[in-house]
Amino acid sequence: MNVIVVGSGIAGLVAALHTAEAGHTVTLLTKGALGGGSTPLAQGGVAGIYGSGDSPEAHAADTLSAGAGLSDPSAVNVLVSEGAERIAELIARGVAFDRAPDGTLLLGREAAHSHARIVHAGGDATGAAISSALIAQLSSCPIHVIEHAFLADLIVDDDELTGKRAVRGVRMLCGEASVDLEADAVILATGGAGQLFAHTTNPLGVTGDGIAAAMRAGVAVTDLEFMQFHPTVLAAGAAFLISEAVRGEGATLLNDEGRRFAFDSHPDGELAPRDVVSRAIARQAAAQGRPVLLDATMLGASRLAERFPTIDRVTRERGFDWAREPIPVTPAAHYLMGGIITDLDGRTSIPGLFAVGEVARTGVHGANRLASNSLLEGAVFAARAAAAVTSPFESRKLLHPRGEWHNLRDSKVPHDRSGLQQLMWDNVGLLRTEGGLVEALDSIRSWAAAPAPIATPRTRAEHEDASLLQLAEAMASAALARAESVGAHHIAHEPALIGA
Repeated sequence: MNVIVVGSGIAGLVAALHTAEAGHTVTLLTKGALGGGSTPLAQGGVAGIYGSGDSPEAHAADTLSAGAGLSDPSAVNVLVSEGAERIAELIARGVAFDRAPDGTLLLGREAAHSHARIVHAGGDATGAAISSALIAQLSSCPIHVIEHAFLADLIVDDDELTGKRAVRGVRMLCGEASVDLEADAVILATGGAGQLFAHTTNPLGVTGDGIAAAMRAGVAVTDLEFMQFHPTVLAAGAAFLISEAVRGEGATLLNDEGRRFAFDSHPDGELAPRDVVSRAIARQAAAQGRPVLLDATMLGASRLAERFPTIDRVTRERGFDWAREPIPVTPAAHYLMGGIITDLDGRTSIPGLFAVGEVARTGVHGANRLASNSLLEGAVFAARAAAAVTSPFESRKLLHPRGEWHNLRDSKVPHDRSGLQQLMWDNVGLLRTEGGLVEALDSIRSWAAAPAPIATPRTRAEHEDASLLQLAEAMASAALARAESVGAHHIAHEPALIGA
């Protein structure tokens, strides 16, 4: 079979390797260069190694609790049952997780985990270690890699007699050239949509391309209202995440009076679920008119440099000696729990299309993702999707991109991406109100209704802007439709200011 994998984070790389090793012909498309995207930025680690007193059942319970009742227990069971095998695979493929002098894996604990069960590499460089090891494995497989290939659309086969559809390939942009690639199956691993927001931990290329293309092809999506905001991003300069593992090691959150305020919101304080901690930080920052502080001084300079070398270097480069003084932190958009609906093998609502990683809504995360479950989910469900790619489809009648803007004058490109991002941050961000959501939708729809400056999106930036506007409307609509607060979706009773 001819299989196209779109994306080169952990989910895309695992899917490509497994699919090629199963004997399929694999083409791997990546938006930038190999080694880009969100995976290399992941600091915390991979949950799934269980020490004394811990178990897969306990991990499942923590995952379900963090998901606020909206996780799919079957998907969670798959995650915790197969997680250890995928971690063992990563080790076999060359990922050097940190170990104690006796050779045992070092296990960390993060917020909302009942036990220390998270493996890490390079202290706080887990994602980079995984990315490097998996990319090195590509040379041992006959995988055709195309870098700087932007997903513009999915190619859909419409059977006029039966009315059935199947995905048959992709339309990609390589520079200014538009190229159609045909395939028996497409595995999307394109990541999330953090660039919807003015403040995000996601790199610039994370613009929701896969979800938007799937929506244009009529693929079912859900839970787009659930955007996770990471609690602790350095509030100085470009967004830089301060791993949850820092709080897992004992760091505390302080208000401007030096009081640990997180316990006002949850009995677990700094180790409460991310949605709870992020809202507590936002409210405290708004009340005092300045960012809250993360105090890690009790860990000492040597421990901070050893356990968190990347964070230690960046904080010092930005003028903070975090071994001696607390550092200012603020929440930022981090991870999309919703996305393309899949079954437990990555299948979507249209035959021939699979989705894995953050682009997919497997049901694992529910309304709020448990820390260090994302890399695990990417590996587990990518392997399952690769195994589910078994045989080509028979019908190959009509091949054409299925998208609302092709050959139409309705590209819906916002005139100002930064304006859309600020609108989303202010109105569809961490603390939402009904009025704010209505205001956001009115603005988004007025942008969409405005005469398009061009006939169709042609450049990568134009495609990104069109996809962001499409997702912004979908996310705001989903948030407005969910009247109750749950997990990462919180409807405040009155407008609330979130410190930038």
